[in-house]
Amino acid sequence: MCAVTPALSALAAFTLADAADIFVFSVRDGFVQVSAFVAVTVLLFSYVQYRTGGRLVTYLTENERVQPLAGALLGLTPGCGGAIIAMPLYIRGTVSFGTVIAALAATAGDSAFVILALAPEAAAYAYGLAFVSAVLFGHAVDRYGLGVARVDRAVSRISRPITDGGFATTNVAAGGPSHPDYDPDDHAHRDPNGGCERAPRDGVRGAWNRFARRFTPALATFSHLVHVVWWVVAFAGLAAGVLYLARGAPEVPLSLAPTFFGLFTVAGLVGTTASFYLHFVGRDVIGTGRTGRIRDDFESTYATFQHAAMETSMVTVWVIVAYLAYEYAVALSGVEIAALAAAAGVLAPVAGALLGLIPGCGPQIVFAQVYAEGALPFSALTANAVSQDGDALFPLMAIDMKAAIVATIYTTLPALVVGVALHYLWPYSQFGFGVL
Repeated sequence: MCAVTPALSALAAFTLADAADIFVFSVRDGFVQVSAFVAVTVLLFSYVQYRTGGRLVTYLTENERVQPLAGALLGLTPGCGGAIIAMPLYIRGTVSFGTVIAALAATAGDSAFVILALAPEAAAYAYGLAFVSAVLFGHAVDRYGLGVARVDRAVSRISRPITDGGFATTNVAAGGPSHPDYDPDDHAHRDPNGGCERAPRDGVRGAWNRFARRFTPALATFSHLVHVVWWVVAFAGLAAGVLYLARGAPEVPLSLAPTFFGLFTVAGLVGTTASFYLHFVGRDVIGTGRTGRIRDDFESTYATFQHAAMETSMVTVWVIVAYLAYEYAVALSGVEIAALAAAAGVLAPVAGALLGLIPGCGPQIVFAQVYAEGALPFSALTANAVSQDGDALFPLMAIDMKAAIVATIYTTLPALVVGVALHYLWPYSQFGFGVL
């Protein structure tokens, strides 16, 4: 009876005003704290693709041995943008499953911005260890499999089989792309007005495509305008996000005043609104109609910006859903995930690794903030850094759910090993190591 009392008390105290506050703050914070940083990372990679004519992806395709290293380097970039880039490369069969593991294991997520600002020494050690373990484990998965086939079979009812420790496959014994019907060109053809002519589809999606083709000129003009506005608020959100971290991640009240609080609020709300429009409407009008894919090259600088906006908008949708699910779950249950993760002894790194199973950056940011307050040992921070997949898992979940499940299981294994090992090595078990 006592165990359910906090949950019942939290549920009884929860009001519509609380629900509205959670919704507005999550919608705002998700864009500024996550999407703005992701946008810049995806844009930089896309621009490199544009300037090199796709030679970067070609190099990765032709040099299999460096793929886990490249994946870990992508994952090591603060935020989730780098690791997000690796997911569509795997889906199209360009990189191996070990590369996905390396990218996700090295991903520090958006919690990296908190640790870099408040505990830079801890960040250097934790993310360095995550990088090394990511490269080693990624290579091991590619070369030896490490039981991926057995785990693959265990979740075979969820989605398509994925890999036996090599490239994406239709089953563990045969080669081929993870999705045999995947066409990198999307079977899409642009019309003269900048829209996208697509093969007819049944149901709601098909009806929407027919409507979009009928009103393409007006929708295309409006969608291009939204795209431009999206980038304006994305850069404004990036500025607000940097200031937010520089100030120690304070509470930011809702405000429309010409201040930091106003910039944070307006950029977040407008950015999320524009992201939802681009993802659910704009991508069918001025985009290819698909997201979560890597383009070989781009025809112009504008197309590069457009691609980055569409990809980030997809991530934004998933991030907001994750933020809302997490915040509502905590508010309704009365359970504090950070308090559970702060268990004493060797359970601390285990809790940190298990917390990393939760996709998205919300719980990990809370975990990082608790560490910066000196309430968690360094071993727990490092285990969480290796285990967490951040927002990079969302594109993979959207396209290949089973691959996402297997991948997150396999990033937790090295996290447990590294975290428990560090727990017994001084000074890495101490609380608040490296905090300013």
